[in-house]
Amino acid sequence: MANTIVNNKKARFDYIIIDEYEAGISLKGWEVKSLRDCKGNIKESYATVKGSELILIGAHISPLQNSNVTDESDSTRTRKLLMHRREINKIKSLIKEKGHTLVPLSMYWKNGHVKLSIGLAKGRKKQDKRSLIKERDWKRQSDRLKKLNR
Repeated sequence: MANTIVNNKKARFDYIIIDEYEAGISLKGWEVKSLRDCKGNIKESYATVKGSELILIGAHISPLQNSNVTDESDSTRTRKLLMHRREINKIKSLIKEKGHTLVPLSMYWKNGHVKLSIGLAKGRKKQDKRSLIKERDWKRQSDRLKKLNR
C-alpha cells in the first residue's frame, strides 16, 4: 500500500495469519499528527476483545517535539478499535479457540482516516520458522542463479 504508515513484518514471521480484518482506531489529535510523520510502532502490540469492544494494547505513537503532551505514558495507552458489532462477535468466537490471537499487521491511511489491518493468527513453532527461513534462502539463491544464466 502506498499510504502505509507502519508495517509489522515480524508478525508474518512469528504467526500463521488465518484471516485479515480492517479496523479504525480511536486517536487523539496529536497522535494523528505524529502518524502523519510516521512516528508509530506496532511491533510489540496485540489486540484483544474486552466486553463488546476491540482494544489495541502496546502500540507506541511517539509525540512530536512541538506537541503539548505532558504524560509520556500517553504514547502507549490502550486504544479502542472501531469495527461493526457483527465482526467483533465473529472475532470473539474465533479467539476462544486455543492458540489464536489478534496481531496488528499494518497501519495505513484510507480516505484521510487511520486504519489498522489486524490478523487472526496462530503462533508458529520453532521448526516452522526454520523451514520458512530455509525456503526463503533457497528461493533467493535460485533467483540469483536465474539472473546469472540470462
